[in-house]
Amino acid sequence: MPRIAAATANGFTVDEHFGHAKFFRVYDISENGHEFVEVRDAVAACQHSLGHDTTRFDKIIELLSDCDAILVQKIGEGAAAYLIERGVRVFEVSGSIPAVLDRLVTDKLI
Repeated sequence: MPRIAAATANGFTVDEHFGHAKFFRVYDISENGHEFVEVRDAVAACQHSLGHDTTRFDKIIELLSDCDAILVQKIGEGAAAYLIERGVRVFEVSGSIPAVLDRLVTDKLI
């Protein structure tokens, strides 16, 4: 069963930039739908004064290591390349979390 993490500020929509996400909601998905698993707290990977910190990217990768993909509203090219090089699938999407998860299943992206 695939596991998906969604970057969200409000808990209902994929509305957070990867580097600014303070937490991720984690879901298991199947052909029959999706089930909420838990919320995982994260330390934002991008800080305006520091720029990109790959150590923080690595912490998020470790935090979400059991997830098959990460849903974000936005992600910078450098961060996306860093995740992809490490085998992490990331999707830039927006909308309600249930609608996005349904679309992933319907379109057979996961």
